[in-house]
Amino acid sequence: MTNKIYEIVSMFSVEGDIAAVVKYGSGHINDTFHVMNKDAALPGYLLQRINHHVFENVPTLMENIQRVTSHLKKKLAQIPGSNPDKEVLTMVWTKDGKSFFCDAEGNYWRMYCFLKDTKSYDLVLTEQQAYEGGKTFGKFQLLLADLDAGLICETIPGFHDISMRLDSLNKAVLADPENRVKDVLPELTFVVERAGRMVTILNLGKEGKLPQRIIHNDTKFNNILLDANDCGQCVIDLDTVMPGYVAYDFGDAIRTIINIAPEDEGDLTKIGLSIPLFKAYTEGYFKSAGSFLTDMEVQSLAMGVLLIPYMQGVRFLTDYIAGDVYYKTRFAQHNLQRTRAQFQLLRKLEEEYDVLDQIIKNAAKLCTQLSSEIK
Repeated sequence: MTNKIYEIVSMFSVEGDIAAVVKYGSGHINDTFHVMNKDAALPGYLLQRINHHVFENVPTLMENIQRVTSHLKKKLAQIPGSNPDKEVLTMVWTKDGKSFFCDAEGNYWRMYCFLKDTKSYDLVLTEQQAYEGGKTFGKFQLLLADLDAGLICETIPGFHDISMRLDSLNKAVLADPENRVKDVLPELTFVVERAGRMVTILNLGKEGKLPQRIIHNDTKFNNILLDANDCGQCVIDLDTVMPGYVAYDFGDAIRTIINIAPEDEGDLTKIGLSIPLFKAYTEGYFKSAGSFLTDMEVQSLAMGVLLIPYMQGVRFLTDYIAGDVYYKTRFAQHNLQRTRAQFQLLRKLEEEYDVLDQIIKNAAKLCTQLSSEIK
């Protein structure tokens, strides 16, 4: 594999000579390698093999990323003190001027400049980190708010379409290929009881009450690079950047930040909420994004906090019933355990819904007051 990686690297317009290539990161979709330069004064690189089974149209995917990164860099160039090359991923082109390379086996490869002196966290440990996460994802949405969402294509159609996810679950239940439906009747009842409420955001969008914007769609915390001082620097993993509703990004981030237990915790009594981390993230988010959100978007955020764990639980449950064909599992009932953990998190969120909603409203109100004082 090493010789092949060096051969792939040689297809891109890199500076200097390569010292080493090592596996990098904890991603589950693409294979990522850190390409280190012999000359410390020259940049290093990130080489990625794109999972074309998940992202079936790689040329369109790369067009999206090129358009988004170019727009972000142009916007940041107009902001005093910003550094577009550090705050946005920089694509490295192939020697024949393309954004990706396809090898003889049909694998697709791309390259970015490596951002030195940055770090990412799988878990949020401090309110400072949560605040920076909210501020960074909020800024990402803000800078893309004036880019026409119609210019960005869906890389995974229906990714956050809960109606589609529920339809997939129904089909899995009807097929029941592994005879598992009989074991998940309580979970299916849980899903049905909430299905009507969970289409709220989707319906508001269809009614034109929520604007479609360009959002990240995968706002787990390790998709932010922080600098040495734990300040947000750059949003990464842009494969799922697509049109959607801001509540999706907000809810997805909160799903991973607020839970004090792992996503697949088996002991449901250990699942609980960190309200301080939620508050910190929300305040950071409004610090950046508050200026462009509509009143209806603000109102939708708390609903997004409920929707995303519900949707993720539905996806885990669908995969369990189908025979564990999508998510990697470590033991026989892993997807079912994940399902139950997500639904327990949702129960906790429902219990504290009014508290969470009030924190959102307070952050929005403070943002409005500060804007009025500046004017």
